[in-house]
Amino acid sequence: MAVEAGVKGTGHWLDRATLAGLLGFAGALQFSIFLAQALLAVALLAWVGALVVHRERPEIPGWFVPLLVYAGLTLVATIFSLEPLTSLGAAKQLLLFLLVPATIRAARGRSAETVMDVVLSLGAFSAIVGVIQFGFLGYDRLQQRPVGTLGHWMTYSGLLMLIACSAAARLLFERRNRTWPALIMPALIVALVFTFTRSAWVGACVGIGLLLVLKDFRLLALAPVVAGLFFALAPASITSRFYSIFDLHDPTNRDRVAMYEAGAEIVASDPLTGVGPNLLQKVYPDYRKPTAVEQTPPHLHNVPLQIAAERGLPALGVWIWFLVAVVRDLLRKLRADRPRYLAAAALSAVGAMVAAGFFEYNFGDSEFLMLLLLLLALPWAVSASPVRQPQREPAA
Repeated sequence: MAVEAGVKGTGHWLDRATLAGLLGFAGALQFSIFLAQALLAVALLAWVGALVVHRERPEIPGWFVPLLVYAGLTLVATIFSLEPLTSLGAAKQLLLFLLVPATIRAARGRSAETVMDVVLSLGAFSAIVGVIQFGFLGYDRLQQRPVGTLGHWMTYSGLLMLIACSAAARLLFERRNRTWPALIMPALIVALVFTFTRSAWVGACVGIGLLLVLKDFRLLALAPVVAGLFFALAPASITSRFYSIFDLHDPTNRDRVAMYEAGAEIVASDPLTGVGPNLLQKVYPDYRKPTAVEQTPPHLHNVPLQIAAERGLPALGVWIWFLVAVVRDLLRKLRADRPRYLAAAALSAVGAMVAAGFFEYNFGDSEFLMLLLLLLALPWAVSASPVRQPQREPAA
C-alpha cells in the first residue's frame, strides 16, 4: 500500500508539474524563446511521466493525425534531401507537435481558460511595450519597427495577430469576463498596426472578420467604421505602408512575385520530396529571377509554396488535409461545447494563419507555431474528462 500511495503522489506531482510548465511556457513565449522552450521541455517530460504513472495513452483529436503524417513526410524529405544533415535540423521543430496532446491532458477543464488568461494578459503587456517603442523610443519606421518583448518584428506581429484574434473571440463569444478583453483589444490592435507588417494586418482582418461572420453576419457592417477610423487616426507612415499593399511597383511586392516564380520552378524540379527542409536559401540563387530584389531570402514568404518546395507536393496535400480537418472539428466544437470562445479563438487563429501565410512563412516560425498549436489544443482540453487517478486496493 505504501508503494501504491507513493505512485499516486508521484502522479499528482507530475500532473501539477505539467500544468505549471505549460502555464510558464504560455507566458514566456512572448518574452524569450529560450525560456519558453525550456519550460515546454519540462512540461513535456512531466507529461510523459504522468502518462507512464497513470498508464494512459495520449489523447489526440482527429486533426492531429494529418500533423503526424506531415511529420513523417518531413522525415522522408530529410532522407532524400540534397543535404540530409542540414535538413535534419528541421526535425527538431516536429517535437513541438507534442504540445497538442500535452496541453489536452494538462489543461483540462477550467485550466484551459487559465492558460488563455495568461496568453491574453501577457500579450496585452507586450502590446503596450510595442506602443511605447513606437511612440517614444524611435521604433516608428519601416527600417526599425516595434518588437515588443521579442527580438524580431515579424515574430512579434505574428503573435500579436493570434492574440488579437483570441481576445476578439472572447469578447464576442463569452458572456462573462468580457471586460478584460475589451480593455486590452485597443492596445493589441494599435500595437499590431504599428509593426508595419502587412501580412499580419491581412491575417488579423481575416481572423476577426471570420469571428464577426460566425457571431452575426450583420456585424460586418462595422468594417467600414473601423476602416474610417484607421485612415483618420493612423500616422502617414502607416497609411503609406497600407497603400503599398496594392502597389505593384513596390520593391517587396515585386520580390514576392519573383520568389513565387522561382518557387514554382523549385517545386517542378522535385515535386515528390522537395529539395529538403532548411535548404531553400541555398538553392534559391540557382532559380532566382532577374526581377528579384533579395539575393538569398530565408524562405519564399508563402506557406504552401514553401512546404511544396522543401517537402514536396504530398506534404502540401497533407497540410491542406490538416487545415480541412481542424476547421471541421472546430466548427463542431463551436456548436456543441462550452465555453464557445476557445473554439472560436482557434478558428480565428487558423483563418489568420492561412491568410497571412500567403505572404509570410509563419508556419515555419517556432514561436508562432507553438502559440498556434496551444490555441488549437485548448478547445479539446476544456472539454476533456478529468484525469483518472490510480485506485488503492482494499486492505487485506
